[in-house]
Amino acid sequence: MTTPEKPAKRPTEDLDYKPVPQLDTRPPEEKKAEPKEKGEGPVAAVTQTVEKLERRPMVAHLIRATERFNDRLGSQFGAAITYFSFLSMIPILMVSFAAAGFILASHPTLLQDIFSKILMNVSDPTLAQTLQSSINAAVQQRTTVGIVGLGVALYSGVSWMGNLREAIRAQSREVWERGAQDEEKWWVKYLRDFISLIGLLVALVITLSITSVAGSAQEAIIRWLYLDYIPWLKPVWHLIGLAISICANFLLFFWIFWRLPRHRPRRKALVRGSLIAAIGFEIIKVIMTYTLPSLVTSPSGAAFGSVLGLLAFFYFFARLTLFCAAWIATAEYKDDPKMPGKHFD
Repeated sequence: MTTPEKPAKRPTEDLDYKPVPQLDTRPPEEKKAEPKEKGEGPVAAVTQTVEKLERRPMVAHLIRATERFNDRLGSQFGAAITYFSFLSMIPILMVSFAAAGFILASHPTLLQDIFSKILMNVSDPTLAQTLQSSINAAVQQRTTVGIVGLGVALYSGVSWMGNLREAIRAQSREVWERGAQDEEKWWVKYLRDFISLIGLLVALVITLSITSVAGSAQEAIIRWLYLDYIPWLKPVWHLIGLAISICANFLLFFWIFWRLPRHRPRRKALVRGSLIAAIGFEIIKVIMTYTLPSLVTSPSGAAFGSVLGLLAFFYFFARLTLFCAAWIATAEYKDDPKMPGKHFD
């Protein structure tokens, strides 16, 4: 009787055999797209919380606007607008001096009263004589100063509007680089900037008129109704005045964001962005109102406080305007699809 033969052992049965791991030959894009295992601990918890927060539509929109503002040199454009805004104040001062010269020339008694107050309040005779000479020069050269000031103010105003337009368009374009459709002839550009400057001045006059007329009417109504003696109503009147000022600011920024970009913004984004800019601008005005008086208390502040305050005001205004332009350009609404890119200016 023969015993069955045992099967021959394979060479790998007696060895500590381990299979060779398969190499991951997938492209890097698929590896990045693969979900990673979530870790544990406080760092992972904070990361998950931040990721959930970033997925919220409002926060995601804010992040997109901030990234566009930074990527497209919003701070640098804001500094350039601040420089040109401050530079434009010089011809405005020239026109103001010319206007004061015409007023003083037609009222000799007022001019003599100013000279008398200078002599009474300025102890240094040399400084008093310098001030009198400056006022006399403004009166005598009022026509020349006025004409030169108007010419320089017109040129600087058009240049300022052109820089503001280019800065807002840089935030509003789909791509950072300027395309062929953005190229314009120089005379068309200056004519358009001049028209935009006139429109901005009209909008500014309307805004200031609404604020001043509404404030005066409010004070008159309160006085007629004898409501100014009720202490608890004073915060209500302040809130009403604040709301009127915000509405006036809204009209100004609505015109800026509607007129200056090359493509028409989406309606809902335009309204919301203008409202955010209006509220932010009112906050800037309130902060500057309470900050500027404290800057001029010291000797150095008396010399440079007003200049620094004016620069800060222009800079914050420019940054706010450009950031809101980026916010409008990066808005995404399901019920408000993006309009076709049609030129309207």
